[in-house]
Amino acid sequence: MFFIPYTSFYHEQGPAGKDDRFKAGLDVKYGINESFTLDAILVPDFGQTKYDNLILNLSPYEQQFAENRPFFTEGTDLFSKGDLFYSRRIGAAPSFGYTTYDSATETLDQPATVNLLNAVKISGRTNHGLGIGVLNAVTEETHGTVTDIATGSKRSVVVEPLTNYNVLVLDQRFNQNSSVSFVNTNVSRDGSFYDANVSAFLFNLNTKKNTYNLSGDFKYSYIESDYQGFKTALNLEKTSGQYRWSLFGKYISNNYDINDLGYIAQTNYHNAYADASYRILNPTKWFNTFRVDVRSSVELQNNTGKPQDAFFNVGAQGNSVVNDYYYALVQLNPIETFDFYMPRSPGRYSYVPKSALAQLIFSSNYNRPFALDVNVVGRKYDEDRRLTYAWNFSPRYRVNDKLMLIYTFEYSRDLSDRGYVGNTDTDILYAERDIKTIVSQLSAKYALNNKMTLNLSARYYWSYSENRRMFTLRDDGYLDGTDFIAGLDDNFNVWNMDLNYSWWFAPGSQLSVLYRNNALDYTNIIRHRFNDNVRELFDDNLNNVFSISVRYYIDYNSLRRRK
Repeated sequence: MFFIPYTSFYHEQGPAGKDDRFKAGLDVKYGINESFTLDAILVPDFGQTKYDNLILNLSPYEQQFAENRPFFTEGTDLFSKGDLFYSRRIGAAPSFGYTTYDSATETLDQPATVNLLNAVKISGRTNHGLGIGVLNAVTEETHGTVTDIATGSKRSVVVEPLTNYNVLVLDQRFNQNSSVSFVNTNVSRDGSFYDANVSAFLFNLNTKKNTYNLSGDFKYSYIESDYQGFKTALNLEKTSGQYRWSLFGKYISNNYDINDLGYIAQTNYHNAYADASYRILNPTKWFNTFRVDVRSSVELQNNTGKPQDAFFNVGAQGNSVVNDYYYALVQLNPIETFDFYMPRSPGRYSYVPKSALAQLIFSSNYNRPFALDVNVVGRKYDEDRRLTYAWNFSPRYRVNDKLMLIYTFEYSRDLSDRGYVGNTDTDILYAERDIKTIVSQLSAKYALNNKMTLNLSARYYWSYSENRRMFTLRDDGYLDGTDFIAGLDDNFNVWNMDLNYSWWFAPGSQLSVLYRNNALDYTNIIRHRFNDNVRELFDDNLNNVFSISVRYYIDYNSLRRRK
């Protein structure tokens, strides 16, 4: 068993003013036995966690972020069973602020995140193949301030109650390569706020020679007030030999909802999918690995029977004899489909025209001092001028054994895209719009010695959506032209830069110093010139953060032996 007490100092200064904080907490790791480990954190400090890659999100779905907090990334393989656990829900932005005020007459000021009070996880596998995982976390009650626009009077409101998050996983292996699993997630909120529970049964069965696989699941969600739904899926697959195939089907009911502790974007549809592939099993004169895949899928909305997705694609990929990677894909979406989420209104939908897509990827061998990643993709729609294309390249250079540099540049355009922009009292508004996105990222790592490193990570993101024509959405999903409405464009800029010094001064003990510089700018006024966007982004938007964190490893068993 060992403890890692930590202290951290945090200083932030920016347009909102100055914020200084000092925090102390505790990490605990305890080997219960040779198979199971307990990890716990008390009053954790995630102030030095890597920044999120924010985007201009014009879709009807929330942006999903990668998990960067060590407690939720280390030793969590069991908790990924069933895809029911999205750890970013814990300590995310308050969920209930929208219920506490009238946006027409009041404004709400609330924290960006909810504080995590403590978390504990126990995981391991017995000698009989039973994997057990338990995770529990508690977040504190969080308040915001509602201000009356007319009178200026203020009141405090609860925007997130005291909440307990729990995940339980039981995974039994048998016959060496098969398993059955049970997963349960539960969110319990204090007071009158609703609770949520999801349970899943999973199976993964393989023949003794791993020739065939049969897998599937049944998942059931229950949200207080009798809001219930389910999802079920079945997959049959040939998993060996040069020629392989799979058949897959699933059904998701309308009220299936795992988003209190999981993530799901679409529900209320059923899907049929099939694929077949050919691959080489031994290296040839040209390739170490090579495979060709053919895939097809159809998704139908449950209530209307209308297709919401349908595609047929052919892809090829392989590694050359010098371990360069190549990938090519051609995809057809041969029928008109319908989007049941873009209108942001239950029961409404909008059409999506036929399209064709092509993609090429190249990635050179990373063992060389210089390597390059390139990705080019384009989609043409069966609609006048409607086209999407994007490309990115990412060179990386290992200067020597101490210094590594990686640069990434991304560029994308959506021409004559059509999507939701707002509502009037009687209509749902769509716009034909041009979208442009530029992303530039640099990361560098320098090893001062085997105990000290310097890490730099910087990202600039700029995207705008400029409306050309306006439409109203008809009940049948098609669009009628309407008068143009100004002021519904989007122009979004984000800058993030982290410079981190890390010193492992003793086994398991670390001193970390972080300087963070970030800025965000959003406006409805389109700025087409790159220089104008950079200037406005850094003008009165910059936040500067300086943080020091010290973690010291204490081996409890060593202390006992000394006594």
